[in-house]
Amino acid sequence: MMNTKIYKAVHDLAEDLMAAANKNNREKFESLFAQLKAICIENENTSKDHPVQWETLADFTEELEEAITTYEKALEKSVAINNKDHMSSVSFSMATLQLELGQKDEAIKNLQNAKVSANKIEDKELKAEIHDLLESLIEEEG
Repeated sequence: MMNTKIYKAVHDLAEDLMAAANKNNREKFESLFAQLKAICIENENTSKDHPVQWETLADFTEELEEAITTYEKALEKSVAINNKDHMSSVSFSMATLQLELGQKDEAIKNLQNAKVSANKIEDKELKAEIHDLLESLIEEEG
């Protein structure tokens, strides 16, 4: 279970990052991003480590390759605690970035994994998004 204080800090930072991004406030965005990254690094491999921190960090990482690497870390941590919600959302996010980079095979693999872990989750919308994207990619192949 994630430490509530950390969850709140990460959640608040995410909201502030979103606001800064919407206002194109570069300086504020970078400062908030650095704070979020510091939380992730500080808690890494401690009892306070949790995939949500890394997933949030990846969500706001602008460099695509770096974002994918961060999602991979979030995925490892999700698998370690067998959190199907995070396994599904992280794999889905990673796949969308891989598609942007033209890494279609990797994207399909992540979506197939996301589909498996999404069997056990409540989030119907995410399930549908995973399903639809995977179907459209497989149709292109065929």
